Amino acid sequence: MATDLGELLVPYMPTIRVPRTGDRVYKSECAFSFDSPESEGGLYVCMNTFLGFGREHVERHYRKTGQSVYMHLKRHIKEKATGAAGGAIPRRRNGKVFLDLELNRDFNGEDYEYEDEAKLVIFPDHFEIPLPNIEELPALVTIACDAVLNAPSAYKKQEPESWEEEIQVSRHARSLRQLDNGVRILPSGWKCQKCEMRENLWLNLTDGAVFCGKWFFDGSGGNGHALDHYKETNYPLAVKLDTITPDGADVYSFEEEEAVLDPHISDHLSHFGIDMLQMQKRTENGHHTDNNARPRVSEWEVIQESGMKLKAVFGSGYTGVKNLGNSCYMGTVMQVLFSIPDFQRMYVGNLQRIFDYSPLDPTQDFATQMAKLGHGLLSGQYSKPPMKSELIEQVMKEEYKQQQNGISPRMFKALVSRGHPEFSSNRQQDAHEFFQHFINLVERNSAGSENPSDVFRFLVEERVQCCQTRRVRYTQRVDYCIQLPAPIEAATNREELLAYEAKRKDAEENMRAPPEPVRARIPFTACLQAFTEPENVPDFWSSALQAKSAGVKTSRFASFPEYLVVQIKKFTFGVDWVPKKLDLAIDVPDFLDLNRLRATGLQAGEEELPDLMPPIVLPEDTRDNSMTPEIDEAAVLQLAEMGFPLEACRKAVYYTGNMGPEMAFNWIIAHMEEPDFAEPLALPSMMDPGPSSSDSPMGATPLDNSPPEESIAILTSMGFPRIHSIRALKATNNNLERALDWIFTHPEEEESDTLSDMADTEPNDHAFSNANSHSDSTLSPDRDTSGPRVKDGPGRYELFAFISHMGASTMSGHYVCHIKKEGRWVIYNDHKVCLSERPPKDLGYIYFYHRLSSS
Repeated sequence: MATDLGELLVPYMPTIRVPRTGDRVYKSECAFSFDSPESEGGLYVCMNTFLGFGREHVERHYRKTGQSVYMHLKRHIKEKATGAAGGAIPRRRNGKVFLDLELNRDFNGEDYEYEDEAKLVIFPDHFEIPLPNIEELPALVTIACDAVLNAPSAYKKQEPESWEEEIQVSRHARSLRQLDNGVRILPSGWKCQKCEMRENLWLNLTDGAVFCGKWFFDGSGGNGHALDHYKETNYPLAVKLDTITPDGADVYSFEEEEAVLDPHISDHLSHFGIDMLQMQKRTENGHHTDNNARPRVSEWEVIQESGMKLKAVFGSGYTGVKNLGNSCYMGTVMQVLFSIPDFQRMYVGNLQRIFDYSPLDPTQDFATQMAKLGHGLLSGQYSKPPMKSELIEQVMKEEYKQQQNGISPRMFKALVSRGHPEFSSNRQQDAHEFFQHFINLVERNSAGSENPSDVFRFLVEERVQCCQTRRVRYTQRVDYCIQLPAPIEAATNREELLAYEAKRKDAEENMRAPPEPVRARIPFTACLQAFTEPENVPDFWSSALQAKSAGVKTSRFASFPEYLVVQIKKFTFGVDWVPKKLDLAIDVPDFLDLNRLRATGLQAGEEELPDLMPPIVLPEDTRDNSMTPEIDEAAVLQLAEMGFPLEACRKAVYYTGNMGPEMAFNWIIAHMEEPDFAEPLALPSMMDPGPSSSDSPMGATPLDNSPPEESIAILTSMGFPRIHSIRALKATNNNLERALDWIFTHPEEEESDTLSDMADTEPNDHAFSNANSHSDSTLSPDRDTSGPRVKDGPGRYELFAFISHMGASTMSGHYVCHIKKEGRWVIYNDHKVCLSERPPKDLGYIYFYHRLSSS
């Protein structure tokens, strides 16, 4: 028999590999479905790629790759017989087989036991060889099988704890010098000290200077001024401002060129007036809670509808998402998105095509993992009611439980959070920030194809008025969510709030127990009114005065999206840097009419501000050496060592703005087919100003360097043509926020031939919103097609979903969502899905509306 097996495996020996260090062995989840060894058909692990496949998908992988040898893993879980001995830990028949493989379902170890089974399967004849079979298998096959069986789960390597352990303590942390310069950092209102960027801001821990970072894949960005500051001062450590939590903060060492740990971060931050909160603890169910925060018992009970006998629902669209450890922010957002037909159609409707054309490693393909998640949520395959026999048995034992296991999207979370310091951790996150991050991923992965996030995109018209000259400027920007303020002063129970505050202060002074908290009740109309009120523009530069002046800004809808996302701004920073949540309830309506907020554009009698931009002041040394480009020679050499031509490497580093070898590598891949790929870098003459002298007001010297490809990609992903995006970035010193404003104020310069890039879907879907249009039709034929794709229409909406947060901060607590399906509200609380009895619409955090038809 040994000879027979050896001869049988000889043709396949070249394809059988032993897992090496760094290889991920996917033996707990199928790449195309949520099948696992616990599923009825078990899981097949390819002995060459170590990818896992359910019974339904293994044939596809065999046909696509020709790989014939798979290890079939099956875990049999059964209830222990009454009175059976065996202790609290489940017994295994084959203890070595599934070493380090976690259970995908929650089982009480005292009530269940499991048996593991493994065998080699050879396709296409499905010839099976039971394992272990050391005597009869060739040595190489035995070693490979043993390595696969003992390899840790692919997700063990991606656990947040291990990610954090890889970060080392900075050698500068203990002896960091901090200047006694009196700098104090306020809890809000930050901006880069060299440009207007207000995101991706880094606080230098030596002198308290605040500068912007570089552009990253997730859409956070800046102009690299934090790095420039280090080069000028050699102050090594900086902390990212919006990551400061009681658990720590993201610290980067410019000298060590990597993220680092700072054990003294609390002291270093307090030097600049930033007090970190007390540490947090995690509860057993995976939700973060504060140690000393007053428990919001009523909020948790009301939002989760505790105490009510909620009826579990099963079937298509009623599948829960298991909490992977503070991942409820992700689960709730994905439940809502996959209740929208456009996302269903894009990924689940095209499931077979996406799977058939998936790359060789589908675990890293966005479309594949989206189709997999959508199918898992909508198919009903993982949401089946218990059998009648099981119900009868449970009733007889008087321990009836509504078993809902849900799906565990580990592979999906690993992909969409890859490289993101917050979402890749196991800390609780802001669901709204994840929504923005995820929409950015959808945009990036929808180039040249249908983009389901188009349903959220709309244009905001911003009217800025110079208070001194009364002249105005109208601009438009793209947005995906409307953020509504929550004006406490508009609360209908203001007297009750004042009385509570007086009692609280009295109790605090006399060291008595605090009174029962009072929740502010704010009308939704007050939130809308606060949104439409004029607001002061900080550091407003008046082009009419050519100087800084007072300015006010008002915002209106230049277009209305098909699906409107409304976030209530419940979270704020206190003067002591404590992030806290406002305890309030808002009477959010089921139906919403926003037509009165439609933008009107320039009105009769209004005079526009001159189309000038503030002068760009360059340091003297920059002016003197403007003809000599700065190129990171270390990155050039790193790329050259890969075998690319030296001049091509220099161009790649230069044209990606010295953003590192990875960005330059992507540039090389995108341009290596060009005829001048390996020719020397040729810089445009400084005497040639580029677009026009009007693009550089006040006589400022135009910058001729090509914008970073990452910035260009962000603009083109919004629907703007590449030529116009490059021109806008050049005219604004590669400042993305200003480039967007430039695009909207210079539509007449659009190249007509670039419009062909947007002809892949219906022409009307790409129309630019006409600010003066009040038509109920989706699009108007006279609109400028050069703008971003928007699906304009009437501003009348109906509420269909909302996400609620429980807890005192976005860094703690728990999220659930309610979705209206088939005329009834359903609550999705992690893996539990039930019919809602009293949907707490007044306590929501993010609301989702769909447009009503014009009939």
